[in-house]
Amino acid sequence: MINFYLDRIDYKGEVTPSLNTLKNLQKAHVLAVPFENLDIHIGKPIDLSKEGLIEKIIFQKRGGFCFELNGLFCELLTEIGFDAHLIAARVFSRDNGYGLPMDHATILVNLDETNYLVDVGYGEFSFEPLKIELNKPLEDERGFFIIEEHEKDVYRVSKLDQSKKKHEYLFELKPHPLVAFKDMCLYHQTSPDSPFTQRRLITLPTPTGRVTLTSEKFLAKDGRQIKLETIENEEAFYTKLEEVFGYSTQNILVELNK
Repeated sequence: MINFYLDRIDYKGEVTPSLNTLKNLQKAHVLAVPFENLDIHIGKPIDLSKEGLIEKIIFQKRGGFCFELNGLFCELLTEIGFDAHLIAARVFSRDNGYGLPMDHATILVNLDETNYLVDVGYGEFSFEPLKIELNKPLEDERGFFIIEEHEKDVYRVSKLDQSKKKHEYLFELKPHPLVAFKDMCLYHQTSPDSPFTQRRLITLPTPTGRVTLTSEKFLAKDGRQIKLETIENEEAFYTKLEEVFGYSTQNILVELNK
């Protein structure tokens, strides 16, 4: 799997387990693999098997949401030789507070007796691993973050914006297999309370910004420049999906019509 995966994310660097390798792999992944929920909106069940994730993300060159992206990236790190495992998180919402247990799957990597938070399945987040060092600003290409103890054995990661904290999620260090997230994966595919059932979304960072497509609009940010387009109809949606994200819309439409 390793060589196919590295080709998928256009990674040509070292694969010896090290902090530098981990940083480069994470950045390559987030720049190549979109965060998206399109299968939910065509009624295709999310397949969390290793074989299903490899087929979708590597060979079909699709994206996915946290359980898929962090699930497969954790597999890659483990096969390379990193001490990596999935951990559970609860995403913060300004309207609803923290989500349900197992609401989000992220990755913990232990390297040289130091823990790092690694997340390639959260949309707008860090480009590099975040060292789990409490109460200190953590600098990243995408801004500053801070990790604090929320309660015993529970930690909170927030993004810092001019010293203001934008809470992202709570997480614990206990390891979980990917199958442990299957109930929450089903919840996010089916519940009207899940943010993923509300609208189609596909988003991908660029080195200097981000491109995001929903059913209603296309947004491209490049530095301080913002381009916004209205998506008038389904044809416009699938055209943009193919032009910007390189998706095979024919394959998606085949699934939609099954």
